Amino acid sequence: MSALLSVERLSVSFTTYGRRTQVLHDVSLNVPEGAQIALVGESGSGKSVTMKTIMGILPIPPAKIEGGRILFEGRDLLTMPERDRLRLRGTAMSMVFQDPMSSLNPVFTIQDQLGTILKYADRRLGRDRDRRGRYARILEVLGQVRMRDPERVARSFPIMLSGGMRQRILIAMALLSEPRLLIADEPGTALDVTTQAQILKLLKDLVTENRLALLMITHNLGVVRETCGYTYVMNKGRIVEHGQTQSIFDAPREEYTRSLIAAVPRLTGRDA
Repeated sequence: MSALLSVERLSVSFTTYGRRTQVLHDVSLNVPEGAQIALVGESGSGKSVTMKTIMGILPIPPAKIEGGRILFEGRDLLTMPERDRLRLRGTAMSMVFQDPMSSLNPVFTIQDQLGTILKYADRRLGRDRDRRGRYARILEVLGQVRMRDPERVARSFPIMLSGGMRQRILIAMALLSEPRLLIADEPGTALDVTTQAQILKLLKDLVTENRLALLMITHNLGVVRETCGYTYVMNKGRIVEHGQTQSIFDAPREEYTRSLIAAVPRLTGRDA
């Protein structure tokens, strides 16, 4: 299976108040077509910097890319013209963010917000879709994320929806342009455990149904076990371990990985 996304020896530093600090050290990972891959690490491990560099939203400066390549379908994102990279972002590559209320505008309806995103994506892709066509696509995607009444949801403002419904809206936003790669940044973290489990199952079902590749960014190995077949473990800006997810759970090589596994909540007692 060929790699849709390949990060090769990526190194990134930040300079603040005249002091340079390297935050990524020769990070390499692959996301094959149709695969579900996890990048796991605690806060400050470097996973968010990796994600932002891939998506081209890392602030430069103060950040500086010291070396490496990011290949998407064989093209290096770091050297391609900015116009081409913008065309990929939000179309071929989409993101699901963790906090719906910081991503949704409270004064516009869901239809207005999804419509604006779809219109922008259509323009980037050279698609000629009128307002009625965009509305039909919005209802289609709202149905895909299992909204029971897409038309009512489309007319709603974010405050009128539950936390789980707002998270589904973010997933719908990411699916609008029919991307090939979905990057999910701690989806459902702000939700209760039951709703988070529903969102993760939905996400897994959607990437399978739409034949998407998924890169899951998370600190929670319990989430990874349920959603991803292959896992990269990151600590202090380095990939310290990677392999099949079940193999990492069964026989972790690194002490850091063992500590992450030990932090996963258990539903039964030690002697059960």
